[in-house]
Amino acid sequence: MLKLKPSARAKRRYLLLKGNRKDIENSILEYVGIWGWAKAAPVFVKKSGENYVLAINRSETDKIIGSFAIYPEKIDVLKISGTLKGLGKK
Repeated sequence: MLKLKPSARAKRRYLLLKGNRKDIENSILEYVGIWGWAKAAPVFVKKSGENYVLAINRSETDKIIGSFAIYPEKIDVLKISGTLKGLGKK
């Protein structure tokens, strides 16, 4: 299997979110649409209680956070980090 060079990998940001998974998905789809969903490539990494860790492409971070701000249901962005390990630090 061929390995990607670091320059070819997708650069990700990790968001620590408090909210419902269905609301998170719907807010992204309503605000940026299917094309924006494909560009952001969101992946739910893990769940702990009501908190979710969402991995998204670095270039689409502002649009995704904006979609949470205008969505009627409350979705809080608790922390943003470039690494998963960084989300655990205070």
